[in-house]
Amino acid sequence: MIAGYLRERDGHYHIVLSYTNKNGKRHTPSKTTGLPIKGNKKRANELLQRAIFEKEEELKLQLLGQSSQSDEMYATMTFTKFLADWLAMMKGSVEITTFSAYQMAIKKKIIPYFDDHYPGLLLQKVTPKHIQDYYTYEMEVNHLSTNTVIHRHANIRKALQYAFRIGAIPSNPADRIERPKKGRYQAETYNSEELNRLFEEVKGNILELGVILAAFYRLRRSEAVGLKWSAIDFERKTITINHTVTQTMVDGKTELIQRNRTKTKLSCRALPLVPQFEELLLNLREKQKLNRKLCGNCYCKDYLAYVYVNDMGELVRPCYLTQSFPEFLKKHGLKVIRFHDLRHSCASLLYANGVAMKDIQEWLDHSDIATTSNIYTHLDYSSKVASAQAIIQHFPA
Repeated sequence: MIAGYLRERDGHYHIVLSYTNKNGKRHTPSKTTGLPIKGNKKRANELLQRAIFEKEEELKLQLLGQSSQSDEMYATMTFTKFLADWLAMMKGSVEITTFSAYQMAIKKKIIPYFDDHYPGLLLQKVTPKHIQDYYTYEMEVNHLSTNTVIHRHANIRKALQYAFRIGAIPSNPADRIERPKKGRYQAETYNSEELNRLFEEVKGNILELGVILAAFYRLRRSEAVGLKWSAIDFERKTITINHTVTQTMVDGKTELIQRNRTKTKLSCRALPLVPQFEELLLNLREKQKLNRKLCGNCYCKDYLAYVYVNDMGELVRPCYLTQSFPEFLKKHGLKVIRFHDLRHSCASLLYANGVAMKDIQEWLDHSDIATTSNIYTHLDYSSKVASAQAIIQHFPA
């Protein structure tokens, strides 16, 4: 039996384990998690539980008196069985949204492929070619993007790295493959005329609030849906973005994740409440009060704190924005873009009006200006034209 606890030292969480080895000797190793104490207790606890699990697995091998490479359990375990077991282990070690992504990729895509193409493939017989063939199949047959395949590679490599760490395999075959190169993403955007038409068409529609929050305030869908009335200061004319609502699928069930935090530290921010949007919010608040009065007990009271609710008080789901927005654009004859592309449209308009890339980075709350530059490389073209015109007079005849 292994016990463990967290110790605070030098401003960070440290993991301390306590156990007796096969010779009866007590051990109390300690190692840092690298996590600062403030705001990281949950994550530190997850790392503690994982450390306990890994140490238990290690001690099991020692008690069996067998070398890890010749252990019968791993010698007869199939690759897909190992992936399923690893996935189950990770459920308590990572955040639910991360686990949902793991589950979607491994359970729905990776395991079915290997069960179909390499049935009975043993964990210890997996080669780099098996993995490389899977990536090729996904790109050539299923036409997945290289970025998606890179995510799949991260899942496979992480699982096999755990197998290597506990001695189930002599090395990680995922380390010896040619990983696809990450593709550069160029966002679809709306110009000022297209945005103005969109604003006209969406008036009065349930999508209106989300469109304005994304296109003007460049909020992500999780931030738009997570906006609370308490975050709006009508006296100081500010909007504080400090809460998000995400939607994920775990074990076939949809779950809403409500958090008092944003994607990054920079994403937690205060924005100016402009008069036009203030008027929209005040009208919306009065409408919600009226709907609550008219609907009585039928009105949903679970989301009274949230701004983005429908006429029955139900929270507008993040996936609704993703799915309904393109359908709305088609119906009204507008160029079809993703809901997230409204953020990119905002950046395009800022750049077109002479706003510097550094200021765009801050408005978009990107943690790194390289992120902004990589996404909006196409915006630099006008500045390159200006530079060319400035030196053309020196061009030889």
